[in-house]
Amino acid sequence: METIETLDVTVLEPRLKHPTIFNWFDNLTGGESFIIHNDHDPKPLYYQLLGERGNTFKWEYLEQGPEVWEVKISKLTPAEGDTVGELVAKDYRKAQVFKKYGIDFCCGGKKSLAQVCEEKNIDQDKLEQELNGLTDQATAGRENEYEKWDPAFLADYIVNVHHTYVREAIPALYEYTAKIARVHGARHPELLQIAKHFVNVANELEVHMPKEERVLFPYIKQLVEAKKNGQKVERPAFGTIQNPINMMEMEHESAGNEMESIRELSDNYTVPADGCATYRVAFSKLKEFEEDLHRHIHLENNILFKKALELEKEVLV
Repeated sequence: METIETLDVTVLEPRLKHPTIFNWFDNLTGGESFIIHNDHDPKPLYYQLLGERGNTFKWEYLEQGPEVWEVKISKLTPAEGDTVGELVAKDYRKAQVFKKYGIDFCCGGKKSLAQVCEEKNIDQDKLEQELNGLTDQATAGRENEYEKWDPAFLADYIVNVHHTYVREAIPALYEYTAKIARVHGARHPELLQIAKHFVNVANELEVHMPKEERVLFPYIKQLVEAKKNGQKVERPAFGTIQNPINMMEMEHESAGNEMESIRELSDNYTVPADGCATYRVAFSKLKEFEEDLHRHIHLENNILFKKALELEKEVLV
């Protein structure tokens, strides 16, 4: 049996923790692993590792608190490099195949096909056959055009289509989820939890979207203009665009997790026999909201943010 070394992070000085972990990771060869032992959830490290090393590792919780946290970090082999997010970015029709298998292509889009198949016990050959079967079909029109769009235009599209949809949908869904919880909650107590999860996702997005509109997206547009004009951009107050992107991706994951909980509690938005008209409308709108959120997050995580990171490398002083 393979012996995997454990790095006890709790005994390291705070300033040495992340550099030491990165050094351990960089010394791995493809397929090798090590375990970090910590006294709190090292999730920020996940995003830093993802930002600085890209999709080159697998992150697997072995223990999740409350006192001990252990994570197995494995370095991927080069053959494991393509991500589900990149596959959907090239052809959005693949999103339907991933949905069929319960594969998260937006918040979890940085995982490789091999990773998600292993995690969900999916036959990778069968999945790849279904994905490849799409290539002979007619071009899916606009669905495949997002990758070609100018980042500034894509940012505007996200605001005008997806942010607008979220702002218009939230008030009605507040009302619907609260009403069915009040009327049907005694017989269907899961509705009380669904209403709470929706409040959480709504609050998250109502704070999240203005950050993008006031800080991140204007900076992306500044990068686009600089490249067009052959100019350079001074380093922003937040250091590099990777920092706000890390924050946005964490918030995307949080919102996605809330909607996943709603889907599970509602048995994939299945209305019971005694459900009233409002019950049916509420579940229909929640399903629509989740589908829009998936596309919304996909456009940002898998397309816009990648383009912006490359653009910044070109024009930042």
